[in-house]
Amino acid sequence: MNSSNDLPGQDGRPEPRPVWPRNLALSLAAAAAAYGVMTTVGSSDEGSSGHRAASAPPATAVPAADRPAAPLDQVFPAEVKAADGTVYTRVSARTQLSCPPEGAVGPRLAGLLKQGKGCAGEQTALYRDGHDNRFSLAVFTLRDPRDTAKVLIELAQAAGDPQVPAQTPPIGRGLPALPADSGRVQSFAGVDRVLVVGLGQWSDGRKADYQKLADRLQPVLTGVTRSIGPHAGGV
Repeated sequence: MNSSNDLPGQDGRPEPRPVWPRNLALSLAAAAAAYGVMTTVGSSDEGSSGHRAASAPPATAVPAADRPAAPLDQVFPAEVKAADGTVYTRVSARTQLSCPPEGAVGPRLAGLLKQGKGCAGEQTALYRDGHDNRFSLAVFTLRDPRDTAKVLIELAQAAGDPQVPAQTPPIGRGLPALPADSGRVQSFAGVDRVLVVGLGQWSDGRKADYQKLADRLQPVLTGVTRSIGPHAGGV
């Protein structure tokens, strides 16, 4: 599954290309319309996307480029609860007050960030569900909200390319490191000037049941995006 476009993982080995499950775009588009975000998901041979134009901040607002990213605990709640009762617990989180360094994200995403106005910061977190499946979230606070829709649309054109590495769980949290070639799914969302990239992995890293894994990723991706919403345009 590796290719020359694979990202270096936190252990220095290439990250595998994520699988994009089929038949998920329509349900995600409906959810996006309901709460005003854009999500894309597809498969290696079938991709789809939906988008909403990012709204400009009010004329009296502080320019987006001058606003910092939202506080870490507001970006990543300690728990995210899904409609079916599943609880996702935050394992770790961190903030970087700039765009990610070269090589830390996929070349396509890195190029798009450079083409735009850049980032006010990147924030990452690792969540687990009750079965120890893990979900890595990367939040990029862009300096210009007009860049968000463009980046999401462009990322959808390369559905199978990994854009961010999976987060490594801290020692002592009961989550062993997974093999570098573990199976994973990838999905995107955006609201105002914030871009969210989510990765899902089974607890044992297996390369199977990708549609089910995508279904498990979606609630925590949606929950984090909703929590950011109130802060995305007026932090």
